[in-house]
Amino acid sequence: MSGNGYDQLTGEYLTYYRIASRFSGKVREQDKGDVLHDIIMTLAEVERNNGHKPFTEAGMYRIASRTVALYWRSHYKYTNGLTCGNCSKAQRRACKENYLYSSCPKAISLESLDKPVIDADGNTTDLGNLIADDKALDLEAWADAKTFLLGCPDRLITIAEKLRDSDTLTGAERKYLCKWRQREQKALIAG
Repeated sequence: MSGNGYDQLTGEYLTYYRIASRFSGKVREQDKGDVLHDIIMTLAEVERNNGHKPFTEAGMYRIASRTVALYWRSHYKYTNGLTCGNCSKAQRRACKENYLYSSCPKAISLESLDKPVIDADGNTTDLGNLIADDKALDLEAWADAKTFLLGCPDRLITIAEKLRDSDTLTGAERKYLCKWRQREQKALIAG
């Protein structure tokens, strides 16, 4: 870890660095610098808030060890979506007795949005293309007479029929349709 500038520290921060450098090797290579910094800052904060009690080296090792454990818990939760802390005591006991950790019943598997998905007709598309867009409206449902007859204004029904028949809308009709689309989008998001 030489060349990071921490070895130039003095006083208690040099002690924090020496302890942290022993634990920073226990994390993934790309995260070593961040964990080193986290351990140093955690040790400084604990000493500042310990109420003038002696801050022993054994206590510093324990805090550094805990920081690394929290790193791995955070990493596991980020990659797997859940930790055992999300389960009930009964579920954790069942997992422990039957060693179900590798096949966690509540784990969320993460999927790539580039993953190809095949529909019932055999067509292939990326998973990311199947995610619903909150801003998109189902114009076919709008053009359906049953939907509009349930309370939409006659002017909106006329505009929907024009869209269905591929007729050109006037500027006022486009503005009116835009107003109703925005209103419908707000209803979809709130609901």
